[in-house]
Amino acid sequence: MSEFIAVLLISLVFIWYLTFSANRLDRLHHRVETSWANLDSILQRRAALAQEIANFKEIDPATKLLITLASHQARDAEFSERSGAESGLSEALKLLVQESDIPEIYPESFEELQSITDRLRTAIAIHREAVSATRKRRSKLIIRAFRLAGRAPLPVTYAFEDEVL
Repeated sequence: MSEFIAVLLISLVFIWYLTFSANRLDRLHHRVETSWANLDSILQRRAALAQEIANFKEIDPATKLLITLASHQARDAEFSERSGAESGLSEALKLLVQESDIPEIYPESFEELQSITDRLRTAIAIHREAVSATRKRRSKLIIRAFRLAGRAPLPVTYAFEDEVL
């Protein structure tokens, strides 16, 4: 009888551990999703601000076209094209800031752009950490053996996250 109780107790502890692990993994996946949603909203705001900046009358037509095209691509990019579009927008904005005197003419817009860029760096760090923690947790043998991740896709980071904005 005591052997039965011991086996039952061990089974209950193991089932609790599997449940705990599955819930923890679910929370990590949720964290990745919310960090991506936050990152995406900041990226969308940056693209909108870039579009506003492109409409300044002092900007030459070629630069205006470049920034407008880059901001539209960043806003409308498909999942697989997102990294290239965001990198293109970053380069277009960097070119404008470095090669013109527009930031001195419209300091409030470029202060907002700098603020968004700072928030973007923080959001990227949070997203990368969430992805890293989730991937590390999913690599554990017990998670793989009991398929505790279910059908959830493996979280990814984007190449633009590696760049310095």
